[in-house]
Amino acid sequence: MNKRIVILGGGESGTGAAVLARRKGYDVFVSDYGKIKEQYKTILDEHKIDFEEGAHTFEKILNANEVIKSPGIPEKTEVMKKIREKQLPVISEIEFGARYTDSKFICITGSNGKTTTTLLTYHILKNAGLNVAVGGNVGKSFAMQVAYNNYDYWVLELSSFQLDDMNTFRAHIAILLNITPDHLDRYEYKIENYANSKFRITNNQVPEDAFIYCDDDPITIQELSKHNILAKKYPFALNPAPGRVAFIEQQQLNINLNNNQFSMYIHDLALQGKHNAYNSMAAGIAARLLDIRKEVIRECLSDFQNVEHRLETVGIVHGIEFINDSKATNVNSTWYAL
Repeated sequence: MNKRIVILGGGESGTGAAVLARRKGYDVFVSDYGKIKEQYKTILDEHKIDFEEGAHTFEKILNANEVIKSPGIPEKTEVMKKIREKQLPVISEIEFGARYTDSKFICITGSNGKTTTTLLTYHILKNAGLNVAVGGNVGKSFAMQVAYNNYDYWVLELSSFQLDDMNTFRAHIAILLNITPDHLDRYEYKIENYANSKFRITNNQVPEDAFIYCDDDPITIQELSKHNILAKKYPFALNPAPGRVAFIEQQQLNINLNNNQFSMYIHDLALQGKHNAYNSMAAGIAARLLDIRKEVIRECLSDFQNVEHRLETVGIVHGIEFINDSKATNVNSTWYAL
Protein backbone atom coordinates (compact mmCIF):
# COMPACT_ATOMS: atom_id res chain seq x y z
CA MET A 1 0.00 0.00 0.00
CA ASN A 2 1.25 3.49 -0.83
CA LYS A 3 2.50 5.54 2.09
CA ARG A 4 0.01 8.35 2.81
CA ILE A 5 1.29 11.90 3.11
CA VAL A 6 -1.01 14.67 4.30
CA ILE A 7 0.00 18.26 3.60
CA LEU A 8 -1.38 21.09 5.69
CA GLY A 9 -1.58 24.32 3.70
CA GLY A 10 -2.16 24.68 -0.04
CA GLY A 11 0.08 27.66 -0.80
CA GLU A 12 3.49 27.77 -2.53
CA SER A 13 5.16 25.49 0.01
CA GLY A 14 2.31 22.97 0.41
CA THR A 15 1.54 22.67 -3.30
CA GLY A 16 5.23 22.12 -4.08
CA ALA A 17 5.48 19.39 -1.44
CA ALA A 18 2.31 17.77 -2.80
CA VAL A 19 3.66 17.64 -6.37
CA LEU A 20 6.97 16.13 -5.24
CA ALA A 21 5.18 13.54 -3.07
CA ARG A 22 2.85 12.62 -5.95
CA ARG A 23 5.79 12.23 -8.35
CA LYS A 24 7.48 9.95 -5.81
CA GLY A 25 4.42 7.68 -5.73
CA TYR A 26 2.83 8.65 -2.43
CA ASP A 27 -0.91 8.78 -1.71
CA VAL A 28 -1.26 12.56 -1.19
CA PHE A 29 -3.95 14.72 0.43
CA VAL A 30 -3.79 18.51 0.85
CA SER A 31 -5.89 20.23 3.51
CA ASP A 32 -6.14 24.01 3.88
CA TYR A 33 -8.35 25.69 6.50
CA GLY A 34 -8.47 28.83 4.35
CA LYS A 35 -9.01 29.34 0.63
CA ILE A 36 -6.53 27.87 -1.86
CA LYS A 37 -5.55 30.25 -4.67
CA GLU A 38 -6.73 29.29 -8.16
CA GLN A 39 -3.16 28.91 -9.45
CA TYR A 40 -2.44 26.24 -6.83
CA LYS A 41 -5.76 24.45 -7.35
CA THR A 42 -4.91 24.18 -11.04
CA ILE A 43 -1.54 22.57 -10.23
CA LEU A 44 -3.16 20.13 -7.75
CA ASP A 45 -5.82 19.18 -10.32
CA GLU A 46 -3.20 18.69 -13.06
CA HIS A 47 -1.36 16.22 -10.82
CA LYS A 48 -4.61 14.52 -9.73
CA ILE A 49 -3.99 15.43 -6.07
CA ASP A 50 -6.96 15.23 -3.70
CA PHE A 51 -7.46 18.44 -1.68
CA GLU A 52 -9.92 20.32 0.53
CA GLU A 53 -10.23 24.00 1.47
CA GLY A 54 -12.14 25.88 4.16
CA ALA A 55 -11.96 22.94 6.57
CA HIS A 56 -9.79 20.21 8.07
CA THR A 57 -11.43 16.78 7.85
CA PHE A 58 -9.75 14.90 10.70
CA GLU A 59 -10.63 11.42 9.34
CA LYS A 60 -8.70 12.24 6.17
CA ILE A 61 -5.78 13.81 8.03
CA LEU A 62 -5.17 11.54 11.02
CA ASN A 63 -4.70 8.42 8.84
CA ALA A 64 -1.45 9.87 7.47
CA ASN A 65 1.90 8.10 7.77
CA GLU A 66 3.55 11.51 7.75
CA VAL A 67 2.40 15.15 7.81
CA ILE A 68 4.11 18.00 5.95
CA LYS A 69 3.19 21.25 7.65
CA SER A 70 3.34 24.62 5.91
CA PRO A 71 5.43 27.05 7.99
CA GLY A 72 2.57 29.48 8.70
CA ILE A 73 0.49 26.98 10.72
CA PRO A 74 0.98 27.40 14.50
CA GLU A 75 1.15 24.45 16.91
CA LYS A 76 -1.83 25.78 18.90
CA THR A 77 -4.35 25.07 16.10
CA GLU A 78 -6.80 22.25 16.74
CA VAL A 79 -5.53 20.20 13.81
CA MET A 80 -1.93 20.32 15.08
CA LYS A 81 -3.02 19.35 18.61
CA LYS A 82 -4.82 16.29 17.19
CA ILE A 83 -1.78 15.37 15.04
CA ARG A 84 0.55 15.68 18.07
CA GLU A 85 -1.84 13.62 20.24
CA LYS A 86 -1.68 10.85 17.65
CA GLN A 87 2.13 11.25 17.54
CA LEU A 88 2.24 11.44 13.76
CA PRO A 89 5.64 12.46 12.33
CA VAL A 90 5.54 16.14 11.25
CA ILE A 91 8.16 17.59 8.89
CA SER A 92 8.66 20.71 6.78
CA GLU A 93 8.62 20.98 3.01
CA ILE A 94 12.39 21.60 3.17
CA GLU A 95 13.04 18.39 5.11
CA PHE A 96 10.90 16.44 2.64
CA GLY A 97 12.51 17.93 -0.48
CA ALA A 98 16.02 17.34 0.84
CA ARG A 99 15.40 13.57 0.85
CA TYR A 100 15.38 13.62 -2.93
CA THR A 101 18.55 15.54 -3.72
CA ASP A 102 22.26 15.06 -3.00
CA SER A 103 22.98 18.77 -3.47
CA LYS A 104 25.10 20.93 -1.20
CA PHE A 105 22.99 23.29 0.94
CA ILE A 106 23.93 26.87 1.79
CA CYS A 107 21.28 27.95 4.30
CA ILE A 108 20.58 31.41 5.68
CA THR A 109 18.51 32.42 8.70
CA GLY A 110 18.23 35.46 10.98
CA SER A 111 15.58 37.92 12.12
CA ASN A 112 16.67 40.51 9.53
CA GLY A 113 18.54 40.41 6.24
CA LYS A 114 17.71 36.80 5.28
CA THR A 115 16.23 37.49 1.87
CA THR A 116 18.92 39.99 0.86
CA THR A 117 21.76 37.66 1.92
CA THR A 118 20.11 34.64 0.27
CA LEU A 119 19.68 36.42 -3.06
CA LEU A 120 23.17 37.94 -2.86
CA THR A 121 24.75 34.52 -2.19
CA TYR A 122 22.76 33.02 -5.06
CA HIS A 123 23.86 35.91 -7.32
CA ILE A 124 27.54 35.15 -6.59
CA LEU A 125 27.23 31.38 -7.10
CA LYS A 126 25.21 31.78 -10.30
CA ASN A 127 27.73 34.26 -11.75
CA ALA A 128 30.55 31.89 -10.83
CA GLY A 129 28.96 29.37 -13.19
CA LEU A 130 27.77 26.91 -10.53
CA ASN A 131 24.65 24.80 -11.13
CA VAL A 132 22.66 26.50 -8.37
CA ALA A 133 19.03 27.28 -7.43
CA VAL A 134 17.40 29.41 -4.75
CA GLY A 135 14.39 28.56 -2.57
CA GLY A 136 12.99 28.10 0.91
CA ASN A 137 11.35 31.21 2.32
CA VAL A 138 11.95 33.10 -0.94
CA GLY A 139 10.92 32.53 -4.55
CA LYS A 140 9.51 29.25 -5.83
CA SER A 141 8.84 26.21 -3.65
CA PHE A 142 12.00 24.17 -2.97
CA ALA A 143 10.12 20.85 -3.20
CA MET A 144 8.50 21.82 -6.50
CA GLN A 145 11.90 22.61 -7.99
CA VAL A 146 13.36 19.32 -6.66
CA ALA A 147 10.46 17.49 -8.35
CA TYR A 148 11.57 18.64 -11.80
CA ASN A 149 15.22 19.69 -11.69
CA ASN A 150 18.59 18.64 -10.37
CA TYR A 151 21.08 21.18 -9.00
CA ASP A 152 24.54 20.84 -7.44
CA TYR A 153 23.93 23.68 -4.97
CA TRP A 154 20.92 25.13 -3.19
CA VAL A 155 20.85 28.52 -1.49
CA LEU A 156 17.92 28.35 0.94
CA GLU A 157 16.40 31.09 3.07
CA LEU A 158 15.04 29.43 6.22
CA SER A 159 12.60 31.02 8.66
CA SER A 160 12.37 29.87 12.27
CA PHE A 161 9.03 28.23 11.40
CA GLN A 162 10.70 26.12 8.69
CA LEU A 163 13.57 25.20 11.01
CA ASP A 164 11.11 24.04 13.70
CA ASP A 165 10.03 21.06 11.58
CA MET A 166 13.47 19.88 10.50
CA ASN A 167 14.87 16.68 11.93
CA THR A 168 17.54 15.14 9.70
CA PHE A 169 18.17 18.07 7.33
CA ARG A 170 21.81 19.16 7.14
CA ALA A 171 23.14 22.54 6.03
CA HIS A 172 26.66 22.22 4.62
CA ILE A 173 27.12 25.97 5.08
CA ALA A 174 24.84 27.58 7.69
CA ILE A 175 24.57 31.35 8.10
CA LEU A 176 22.97 32.98 11.16
CA LEU A 177 22.78 36.74 10.61
CA ASN A 178 21.22 37.96 13.86
CA ILE A 179 18.55 37.25 16.46
CA THR A 180 16.16 40.00 17.54
CA PRO A 181 12.68 39.60 19.11
CA ASP A 182 10.29 38.51 16.35
CA HIS A 183 7.31 36.11 16.08
CA LEU A 184 7.46 35.65 19.85
CA ASP A 185 3.75 34.73 19.95
CA ARG A 186 4.84 31.41 18.39
CA TYR A 187 7.54 30.89 21.04
CA GLU A 188 5.69 31.40 24.37
CA TYR A 189 7.02 35.00 24.34
CA LYS A 190 10.48 33.67 25.28
CA ILE A 191 13.43 34.94 23.28
CA GLU A 192 15.46 31.82 24.17
CA ASN A 193 12.83 29.58 22.52
CA TYR A 194 13.02 31.68 19.36
CA ALA A 195 16.85 31.61 19.51
CA ASN A 196 16.79 27.80 19.87
CA SER A 197 14.73 27.71 16.69
CA LYS A 198 17.31 29.78 14.82
CA PHE A 199 20.18 27.60 16.08
CA ARG A 200 18.46 24.51 14.62
CA ILE A 201 20.20 25.54 11.38
CA THR A 202 23.35 23.95 12.90
CA ASN A 203 21.62 20.62 13.71
CA ASN A 204 23.16 17.58 11.99
CA GLN A 205 26.23 19.53 10.86
CA VAL A 206 29.57 17.69 10.94
CA PRO A 207 33.10 19.07 11.50
CA GLU A 208 33.74 19.63 7.77
CA ASP A 209 30.65 21.87 7.53
CA ALA A 210 30.69 25.64 8.18
CA PHE A 211 28.76 27.85 10.60
CA ILE A 212 28.96 31.56 9.71
CA TYR A 213 27.61 33.98 12.33
CA CYS A 214 27.70 37.61 13.44
CA ASP A 215 30.12 38.19 16.31
CA ASP A 216 28.51 41.59 16.97
CA ASP A 217 25.04 40.16 17.69
CA PRO A 218 24.51 39.97 21.48
CA ILE A 219 21.78 37.30 21.51
CA THR A 220 23.69 35.06 19.07
CA ILE A 221 26.83 35.27 21.24
CA GLN A 222 24.86 34.72 24.45
CA GLU A 223 23.14 31.59 23.05
CA LEU A 224 26.18 30.19 21.19
CA SER A 225 27.68 28.46 24.22
CA LYS A 226 24.41 26.59 24.89
CA HIS A 227 24.69 24.67 21.61
CA ASN A 228 27.11 21.90 20.75
CA ILE A 229 28.07 23.03 17.25
CA LEU A 230 30.31 20.56 15.42
CA ALA A 231 30.78 22.65 12.28
CA LYS A 232 33.80 24.93 11.91
CA LYS A 233 32.91 28.46 13.04
CA TYR A 234 33.41 31.55 10.89
CA PRO A 235 32.53 34.74 12.83
CA PHE A 236 32.21 38.15 11.15
CA ALA A 237 31.89 41.64 12.67
CA LEU A 238 32.35 45.32 11.88
CA ASN A 239 35.73 45.55 13.65
CA PRO A 240 38.79 43.27 13.49
CA ALA A 241 39.49 40.97 16.47
CA PRO A 242 41.29 37.63 16.91
CA GLY A 243 39.35 34.75 15.33
CA ARG A 244 37.09 36.90 13.16
CA VAL A 245 37.33 35.93 9.50
CA ALA A 246 35.53 39.00 8.10
CA PHE A 247 35.56 42.62 9.28
CA ILE A 248 35.78 46.23 8.14
CA GLU A 249 39.10 48.04 8.45
CA GLN A 250 40.29 51.30 6.85
CA GLN A 251 37.10 51.53 4.76
CA GLN A 252 37.68 48.04 3.38
CA LEU A 253 35.66 44.85 3.76
CA ASN A 254 38.15 42.05 4.51
CA ILE A 255 37.67 38.30 4.42
CA ASN A 256 40.61 36.25 5.60
CA LEU A 257 40.25 32.47 5.15
CA ASN A 258 43.24 30.15 5.58
CA ASN A 259 45.58 33.17 5.35
CA ASN A 260 44.09 33.98 1.96
CA GLN A 261 42.98 37.62 1.98
CA PHE A 262 40.04 39.13 0.08
CA SER A 263 39.31 42.86 0.33
CA MET A 264 37.29 45.57 -1.38
CA TYR A 265 36.35 49.16 -0.53
CA ILE A 266 33.00 49.45 1.24
CA HIS A 267 31.95 52.36 -1.00
CA ASP A 268 32.11 49.89 -3.95
CA LEU A 269 29.48 47.62 -2.34
CA ALA A 270 26.08 47.61 -4.08
CA LEU A 271 24.43 47.35 -0.66
CA GLN A 272 25.22 50.33 1.54
CA GLY A 273 24.75 50.69 5.30
CA LYS A 274 25.99 48.83 8.36
CA HIS A 275 23.43 46.00 8.23
CA ASN A 276 24.24 45.43 4.57
CA ALA A 277 27.96 45.24 5.37
CA TYR A 278 27.04 42.23 7.55
CA ASN A 279 24.98 40.70 4.70
CA SER A 280 27.86 41.20 2.25
CA MET A 281 30.39 39.67 4.67
CA ALA A 282 28.21 36.59 5.27
CA ALA A 283 27.67 35.99 1.55
CA GLY A 284 31.36 36.67 0.85
CA ILE A 285 32.55 34.10 3.42
CA ALA A 286 30.21 31.45 1.95
CA ALA A 287 31.53 32.21 -1.54
CA ARG A 288 35.17 31.98 -0.40
CA LEU A 289 34.45 28.64 1.32
CA LEU A 290 33.26 27.39 -2.08
CA ASP A 291 36.52 28.60 -3.67
CA ILE A 292 34.78 31.13 -5.88
CA ARG A 293 37.27 33.46 -7.52
CA LYS A 294 37.86 36.80 -5.80
CA GLU A 295 37.14 38.78 -8.98
CA VAL A 296 33.70 37.15 -9.28
CA ILE A 297 32.87 37.92 -5.63
CA ARG A 298 34.08 41.50 -5.96
CA GLU A 299 32.01 42.04 -9.12
CA CYS A 300 28.86 40.48 -7.61
CA LEU A 301 29.11 42.43 -4.35
CA SER A 302 29.30 45.64 -6.40
CA ASP A 303 26.56 45.00 -9.01
CA PHE A 304 23.86 43.19 -6.98
CA GLN A 305 20.30 44.51 -7.39
CA ASN A 306 18.46 44.21 -4.07
CA VAL A 307 15.01 42.71 -3.62
CA GLU A 308 11.99 44.96 -4.30
CA HIS A 309 10.58 46.96 -1.35
CA ARG A 310 13.79 46.52 0.65
CA LEU A 311 15.48 49.94 1.07
CA GLU A 312 14.49 50.70 -2.50
CA THR A 313 15.15 54.30 -3.55
CA VAL A 314 11.93 55.73 -5.01
CA GLY A 315 13.13 59.21 -5.93
CA ILE A 316 13.95 62.69 -4.68
CA VAL A 317 11.20 65.30 -4.32
CA HIS A 318 12.06 68.87 -3.19
CA GLY A 319 15.45 67.62 -2.02
CA ILE A 320 13.93 64.86 0.14
CA GLU A 321 14.94 61.27 -0.66
CA PHE A 322 12.08 58.76 -0.47
CA ILE A 323 12.88 55.11 0.25
CA ASN A 324 10.46 52.20 0.07
CA ASP A 325 11.20 49.73 2.88
CA SER A 326 7.78 48.09 3.12
CA LYS A 327 9.41 44.66 3.56
CA ALA A 328 10.47 45.75 7.06
CA THR A 329 8.28 43.54 9.26
CA ASN A 330 9.70 44.27 12.70
CA VAL A 331 11.10 47.18 14.73
CA ASN A 332 14.75 46.15 14.33
CA SER A 333 14.41 45.93 10.57
CA THR A 334 13.10 49.52 10.47
CA TRP A 335 15.74 50.65 12.98
CA TYR A 336 18.55 49.32 10.77
CA ALA A 337 16.96 50.91 7.72
CA LEU A 338 16.81 54.31 9.41
